[in-house]
Amino acid sequence: MLRNWLNLNQRGCQLVEDLLIAGMRRIKDHVVQGHPSDVFRISNRSVYFSTTCCSPKLNMTSVIHKNIWETDPELFELMKKEKRRQKVGLELIASENFTSLSVLQCLSSCLHNKYSEGLPGQRYYGGNEYIDEIELLAQQRALDAFNLNPKEWGCNVQPYSGSPANFAVYTGLIEPHGRIMGLDLPDGGHLTHGFFNEAKKVSATSIFFESMPYKVDPQTGLIDYDKLAENARLFKPKIIIAGVSCYSRCLDYKRFREIADENNAYLFSDMAHISGLVATGVIPSPFEYSDVVSTTTHKTLRGPRAGVIFFRIATTMKQVKSPEFLQYQKQIVANAKRLCAGLQKHGYKISTDGTDVHMLLVNLRPVGLTGNKAEKILEDISIACNKNTLPGDKSAFNSSGIRLGTPALTTRGLVEEDFDKVVDFIHQGLLLAKEITKISGPKFVEFKKVLSTDECIKKKVVALKEEVETFSCKFSMPGHDTY
Repeated sequence: MLRNWLNLNQRGCQLVEDLLIAGMRRIKDHVVQGHPSDVFRISNRSVYFSTTCCSPKLNMTSVIHKNIWETDPELFELMKKEKRRQKVGLELIASENFTSLSVLQCLSSCLHNKYSEGLPGQRYYGGNEYIDEIELLAQQRALDAFNLNPKEWGCNVQPYSGSPANFAVYTGLIEPHGRIMGLDLPDGGHLTHGFFNEAKKVSATSIFFESMPYKVDPQTGLIDYDKLAENARLFKPKIIIAGVSCYSRCLDYKRFREIADENNAYLFSDMAHISGLVATGVIPSPFEYSDVVSTTTHKTLRGPRAGVIFFRIATTMKQVKSPEFLQYQKQIVANAKRLCAGLQKHGYKISTDGTDVHMLLVNLRPVGLTGNKAEKILEDISIACNKNTLPGDKSAFNSSGIRLGTPALTTRGLVEEDFDKVVDFIHQGLLLAKEITKISGPKFVEFKKVLSTDECIKKKVVALKEEVETFSCKFSMPGHDTY
């Protein structure tokens, strides 16, 4: 039944993908008047600024065989700047990582040229012999990565990202306006788990489905399973979602299963953040208790951004089974615990008072800062993180915390002792943010104004940024040296 659902659900997934692409890429094909019909031009202003013409009378070699630094130096310059930003800064966004050279090679291969709508052996286009082999290989490697029996589990490796994958799960399991329960976004949940607020239904999942969030205990920061069970008896959801976006403790999948069974509901586990830890057995797996599990491939799995090119997932899943990947996942958690302990020594409050996984949530209320101020000052000293809501926050744009994650820096080779230095940089940055706030007052717009105009503050920011970048450049980056 699950295998059939996964196959049929591709229609729903494809619909979401088409809608996203239509909204983001406005590509217009214009027939060039007065020329033979085999002459055409493709214009996409949002990406390309050059025009390509195809004609028997024109020599295409001058265009299609040139490198990007020759055909589009403006774009190439931006690529180099982004590469430098990644190299000299400290990446602490929990949902980001640096993928391997072999995956980057897949992303730039001829596989990008092929339409492969449909399923292996059931395509809407011809010429998919090798694409079929690649997709089947990716499916098998995905099952192997999580030690799943193909007789019990099927998999679909086609979603472009976690959000379309989750939406496809909902459309595959329930009808429109079916009831779902996910962790509330301010309490650590994800937008696609049915988030809405008092003003509007923010996520499409709360527009097309009826959502009732469950929450964490405001004192401990831990999921209140008893309250979840109580509310589920009243709400009678068809799907209960066990998944998080910013929650630093392991989930009790057995308890989730019991609550789902009591209400005759599906248990859907979204392990996007923790799938690398699950694959290596560093933390408990959701598969024993779940009906459906989704994941992205670019977080702790350290792969490409989901499944745009199927073979790249296959490459990632092969890496997952290596002993080196197990050690990498263990190091991610060890680094997160060291980061957590270091910040606690400086007096910072950590949500749930610790972490079991790759990330932690810093509560900035006791130090008089907001998430956007902390994110801004850390970004200005080349430390990337993201502001994040805490229970009780009314707006994601005016949050009280920052989320920190260790996968990306662990990929670059940082270990526990290195994170002691990272803690020191973060602490210095937050002290600087408090100093600015004393001058600017509580408003973020005034905070940014002081940050950009106060000469004394600017000198301190530049000096700290140089320290961070000097430290960061000691560690290698996967991929090409320049871009």
